Amino acid sequence: MKENTNANTSISKMIILGLQHLIAMFGATVLVPILTGLPITVALLSAGIGTLIFHFVTDKKVPVFLGSSFAFIPVILQVKEMYNGDLAYATGGIFFAGLIYVAFSFIIKKIGVEKIDKFLPARVIGPMIIVVGLNLIPTALNMAMGNIYIALFTLLVCLFITKFTKGFIRQLSILIAVSSGYIVSLLTNNVDTSLITEAKLFTLPPVFLPKFDLGAILTICPIVIAVFMEHLGDIKTNGQVVGKDFIKDPGLNRTLLGDGLATSVASLLGGPANTTYGENTAVLAITKNFDTRILRLAAVFAIILSFFGKLGGVMQSIPTFVMGGISLILFSMIALVGVKTIKTNKVKFNFQNILIMASILFLGFFGSYIEKKFGIVLGITINEAVAIKGLSFAALVGIILNAIVTKIEEKEK
Repeated sequence: MKENTNANTSISKMIILGLQHLIAMFGATVLVPILTGLPITVALLSAGIGTLIFHFVTDKKVPVFLGSSFAFIPVILQVKEMYNGDLAYATGGIFFAGLIYVAFSFIIKKIGVEKIDKFLPARVIGPMIIVVGLNLIPTALNMAMGNIYIALFTLLVCLFITKFTKGFIRQLSILIAVSSGYIVSLLTNNVDTSLITEAKLFTLPPVFLPKFDLGAILTICPIVIAVFMEHLGDIKTNGQVVGKDFIKDPGLNRTLLGDGLATSVASLLGGPANTTYGENTAVLAITKNFDTRILRLAAVFAIILSFFGKLGGVMQSIPTFVMGGISLILFSMIALVGVKTIKTNKVKFNFQNILIMASILFLGFFGSYIEKKFGIVLGITINEAVAIKGLSFAALVGIILNAIVTKIEEKEK
């Protein structure tokens, strides 16, 4: 399989589409450092560098963007408290978490990707993708509630462009919608312009080296078990959108290697762990432009943004509710990809398939609600900060059920 490129995409179009991907990833990428205390500009720098590393390792075949991982937030905060606020110990643990990913990649290469892929048919992957998308919608709704009218306006602009336009304009639906929402926000005094005026024109990201301690490493590394399932789901989702099987080519071993190296390099800069971003995969689903060069250009923009304070100020001044409105579409698109996966692969609605799909959907949607309402944890607890639950546990149960059902089906033949 060759690199995903589009010969008809001019440099000027690539720049605009790259900016659109930058906007899609920005909110989530900066939120992780905001919540943990890690430097925002370093998070942008490491996201850009990490994305370029990933593309290099995967032969430029997989159109993904790597941004800050939310899964690591609890363990980063725990290590921060353990070491009196010194986040260098947290990045030390993140460094080894990345190396575990690298080790996983070599193990998978040795045993063969086809053995992994056998456990992930459409009856498992489809509902996994649906859960990924729909579980993110409440987050988008909370973001939109800051100003539901402007959020709705932003959403409708995107839908209108997607429905009634064609060609390059249609590919810019997200950028145009966010710009429209931003302009309305400016006109109604809903933009904090001080973020722009007070930002420095040029600034060096405050990079710092990690510190290593066994306690921090043992606290952070178990999270890899959970984020492995997240990685698997993201790569499968991306492949379904593009119409290619990236688990086979370039191979799950390479995508894991790219993710692991990107995470370890991020830790050496003082940044959070990296992960593939569903927001950017949703952009691919809307634009239908899978040119990997555009994602690499977005990565370069993220690196540039980490040095130019004014640009960062403009991005940070985009109201949360505007991003909430656009996120409702992005996350819905991910869920629709899951439905399409089941439909395209003609999954039969027999007892076995319904059992597997219903189990994933139930655990993925209601696991956290049952825990909050009844105190029953549907998952596997590794330590106080790390637990396999939600989508990760739902996916694990689905894979195990599929393996059992497959064995029974093979015996009946």
